[in-house]
Amino acid sequence: MTAHSNNTPTRSKGKVYLIGAGPGDPTLITVKGLELLKRAEVLVYDYLATPKLLKFVPKDAELIYAGKKGGECHAHTQEEINQMLVDHAAAGKIVVRLKGGDPFIFGRGGEEIEELAKHGIAFEVVPGVTSATAAATYAGVPITHREYTASVAFITGHEDPTKETSNIAWDKISTGIGTLVFYMGIKNLPFITENLIKHGRSPETPVVVVRWASTPIQQSVVGTLATIAEVVKKEKIKPPALIVVGEVVKLRDTINWFEKRPLFGKRILVTRTREQASELVRLLEDQGADCVEGATIALAPPDSWEPLDTELNRLGDYQWLVFTSINAIRFFFTRLFERGLDCRALAGPKIAVVGTATAEILKEYGLAADLVPEEFTGEGLAASMVAQGVKGCKVLLPRAKKAREVLPEILQENGAEVAIVPVYQNVRPKDYDLVRQELAEGGIDMVTFTSSSTVTNFLEMLGPERDTLLAGVKVATIGPITARTAEKAGLAIDVQPKTYTIPALVESILDFYGK
Repeated sequence: MTAHSNNTPTRSKGKVYLIGAGPGDPTLITVKGLELLKRAEVLVYDYLATPKLLKFVPKDAELIYAGKKGGECHAHTQEEINQMLVDHAAAGKIVVRLKGGDPFIFGRGGEEIEELAKHGIAFEVVPGVTSATAAATYAGVPITHREYTASVAFITGHEDPTKETSNIAWDKISTGIGTLVFYMGIKNLPFITENLIKHGRSPETPVVVVRWASTPIQQSVVGTLATIAEVVKKEKIKPPALIVVGEVVKLRDTINWFEKRPLFGKRILVTRTREQASELVRLLEDQGADCVEGATIALAPPDSWEPLDTELNRLGDYQWLVFTSINAIRFFFTRLFERGLDCRALAGPKIAVVGTATAEILKEYGLAADLVPEEFTGEGLAASMVAQGVKGCKVLLPRAKKAREVLPEILQENGAEVAIVPVYQNVRPKDYDLVRQELAEGGIDMVTFTSSSTVTNFLEMLGPERDTLLAGVKVATIGPITARTAEKAGLAIDVQPKTYTIPALVESILDFYGK
């Protein structure tokens, strides 16, 4: 996968890895590129390299933004970027230079590598999915097709402004190549179409312009060489965008898969904790949604582990170990292992969980739940345990510091002895300004809630402007308890699944927008 490398360095010399991040979707980076990101000591990244990739970089790495936006001031000049790479590598650092698309296709990667070579700096280049193929693919256009064309060309839409003459042979490419893909050509689109027509290309040749290809905010517009400049102006298409010219654009009507996904164009706010949001975000994005993560809860260990430690010393005394959340399982086992214990310590009590998702997490630790209720609520779990008989049983309930009391109360009313131990606590994230701004600008279509605490915290974090900010925003809740909390707070519920799981919530959202 490595396109080029020079000498094999000693560790003390440092090294630069020039990596193509792909067109925008963070999952389109190569496996090697992702692995190198995880090793970076210094990261120098571009505007078109998605910020979502930054979470893979070590927390102690130095991050340097070197973005360049068309028509705006650059964070650093190209000369400054070149010198940065040289200086950090010369200091013995592992430097990752992350560029959008492929670094050797209109990415000025060659210039950066020349500078490194001149200074004797070790380097490697890792290719990326170039924006041209991604833009065409995600717009439903195969840039080659044996019934339409046998050739394709990648062309810059703006050449070096200091050059006296153009390197583009308009008289050759206009009629000599089937599919033409122009990078960075939005500002020069009238000039491009004029030259193609002038040199023999039919004014009726189909054209598609694709902005932010492969991302949830992708936007595509179609026209002909004669009309596309006006279409782009009317639809206010701005960089970054690519232009695809050729008869293959006609296939878009048949092959346009990406923009036809059921949630494409919908922006959905996920209020779950960052640790838990991944599954919900993945399932929504798989259906085309643009997810905004606005966690209303952050997780922290309890103020003291002493209560749990005391109970871990006498696990054999318990008949039941009960988990009502995924978080409780994770924090419980983290502490269990820290104490030098393992799953053998749980040989005595039966294990009950609140639902199938919790049961699946338990399996990650090599354990199967003895009881999963039909109704995935505290009440449902209590009813199932009572049906099996809990009188005289000792029950250990590791849970959040603050939680609903309905489960332990029902168990105690039916003769159980319940020991409640906090294994984590919910704390509020400090900053919610970006979420408020998104709502104020009308950029959110739906907000999802997966617990009562996410509802309560969310509304309190919005403050007195909550009703104004939520005007027109649809509300989806995971189950009846969360829904009741939302309704008591004055929210109207638009989506609630019959089964209280994340996949069921996503299916209900799909049903709602499919009406």
